[in-house]
Order: sequence, then structure tokens, then C-alpha cells
Amino acid sequence: MKSHTQLNTLGLLCPQPIIETAKQIQKMKKGQMLEILSDDWGMKTDLLAWCVSTKNLFMGMKEEKNLIRFRVRKQF
Repeated sequence: MKSHTQLNTLGLLCPQPIIETAKQIQKMKKGQMLEILSDDWGMKTDLLAWCVSTKNLFMGMKEEKNLIRFRVRKQF
């Protein structure tokens, strides 16, 4: 599944990755996919909670050597 936009939050710590994710999602259209790159391992729980609270769809994550790739679909 191809992402429409990629957001690089490498080097940012909580709460900045979530803040940047929220800003980017606001710019996107309903149904578009956002890929977030992060090295903040707290994002594994933070992003899921954010998706639940904002009703955006958490599409999964992939852990790599030094980062995590998250995918979120804008739902509204």
C-alpha cells in the first residue's frame, strides 16, 4: 500500500512526533495514507492512542534497525 505523504520525525522526542503527525494529517484529504518515520520507541503506544482519540485508522508499523515506519489513514 503506497503512502501519499511521508513524515520524517527522526530525532524528535515525545510529544513532538505526535504534534507533527497531527499537523500533517490536517493538510491531507480523507482516505490518504501517511507514513511516519520515527526513532522514538514511545510512538508505538502514543500513535495508536492518538489514532483512537482522533478516529484516524492505524494501518500498522514496521520495526527496522534504527527506526519504525508507521502508517495512518486519514478517516475524516
